[in-house]
Formats: sequence, C-alpha cells, structure tokens
Amino acid sequence: MKLINSLHKYDVFMFTRLMNASFYRYLTLLARYISKTGDGLLYLGLAASLYWQDGLDSLFLQTLLLAFLIERPLYFVLKNSFKRNRPEVALNNFTSLVTPSDQFSFPSGHTSAAFMVAAITGYFVPVLLLPLLIWSVLVGFSRVVLGVHFPTDTLVGMILGTSVALYSLNQIIV
Repeated sequence: MKLINSLHKYDVFMFTRLMNASFYRYLTLLARYISKTGDGLLYLGLAASLYWQDGLDSLFLQTLLLAFLIERPLYFVLKNSFKRNRPEVALNNFTSLVTPSDQFSFPSGHTSAAFMVAAITGYFVPVLLLPLLIWSVLVGFSRVVLGVHFPTDTLVGMILGTSVALYSLNQIIV
C-alpha cells in the first residue's frame, strides 16, 4: 500500500507540474488531435485494408486480431480491478478537457492500443516502427495533457500494449 501511495504522490506531482507549465495551453490544441488518432478508427482502417489486400490469410491481420482479442479484455479487467479514479475525480478543482469513455484511468487504453499496433505494424513494416513509436508516445502524452490520465496510467498502457504485441507476434510468427 505504501508503494501505491508513493506512486500516486509522484503522479499527482508530475501531473500538476504539467498542468501549470507555461506552454500547457498550446499543448492542449495539439493533444486533442493526437488523442483522437488513438480512438480506434485508424485501427479499423488498417484491419480493413489488410483484409482487402490479403483476406484472412494475412499474418499481419491475424496478429492484429489476436492482439486485440487479448488486449481489450485484459485492459478491461485491469481497469475495473484497480478502479483508479481519473484526475478529475482524484484532484480538487480540476476539470479534464475531454470526457473520457469510461470511469477509471488505470491503465490507459488509448496508450495500450497505440503501442500494440505500433509494435505489430513495425514488425511487418520496419520502416514505420520509429514514426509509430513516436506517435504512440504522443498519444499517451496527449491523454495526460487532456487530463484524463496520470503519467503512470500511460506507462502501464505502454507496457501492456507492447507485451501483448510481442506475445501475439510470437504466437502467429513461429
């Protein structure tokens, strides 16, 4: 329990520093757009494109489907087990800039999915790995800037998404 309290204090400290930074209001404009790219439409577009190109024979598509079949339920169970309040609920006099899609914040589903898709896509199209990893970091950062996640929510989302991607690749690409 002491570790969790220490992590929460660190999270609140980092979160508050970001919110009070002089450049914060400029970040919010960009964060809204970056966050929307992690809402899921790009993932559906990628899956549809892969299906259109190779059908269900596509190892890339099979890996993505397996990964989402593992990651989404795991994310849901973690989020509803930890039941960590979002910053708007946890902090006095704070209002997030967007309305989150669910009640709890730990882990960040946007970040998890972004890192998972980036890692899998980077495996099949290596030239895209670095730009997609940068995009994934920006998706996670945008969720903190918008006030719907603490920093460790996105850190754990990154670990979850990357781990599921590596596991899924290992299962499909043997």
